[in-house]
Formats: sequence, structure tokens, C-alpha cells
Amino acid sequence: MTENEAQQFASIYRSRRREPLLILITTLVGFFGFAGIQRFLVGQIGFGILYFFTGGLCLVGTIVDLINHKRLAYEYNVKEAEQVVSMMRYSR
Repeated sequence: MTENEAQQFASIYRSRRREPLLILITTLVGFFGFAGIQRFLVGQIGFGILYFFTGGLCLVGTIVDLINHKRLAYEYNVKEAEQVVSMMRYSR
């Protein structure tokens, strides 16, 4: 990857990535209000709707997401990085 391509990758990826702290905070919101926000943020719309209508799967899913918030963010970020690289390859 050239330096120009690396800068382009970094600028696109930076705008798409999710911080683990953001996932943690939105998971905590699930205890007091709208469950499933964290799932919407990581692109898991189906799970987000399921969490919303089941109260975070009776709070069990919300607790699991609270424990695994870093893994959720990491998996999402890896997927986004792969998409950005793929998009850059096709734009050549």
C-alpha cells in the first residue's frame, strides 16, 4: 500500500470505526431505557430489533454484551477495515 493509499484508508476507516467505550455506554443505556442500541451501532439490525422488543432478551443479552463490548467493537472494526480495503481495490 502506498503512503497515499494508506492515508486514504485511514481517513475512511477512522470515520467508520466504533470505539469500545461507545459500545459500552450504549449497552449501559439498555439497562435503563432502549435496549439494543449497541447492536444497531455494529450493524446487527436484526439483533437490535430483537433486543428492543425483548428488553435485551430479558437483560441477559444486555449483560453478555456488557461483558463482551470490546469483542463487539473489534469484530465490527475488522469487518469495516476489510470493506474499506476492498472498496479501495475496486476503485483503482
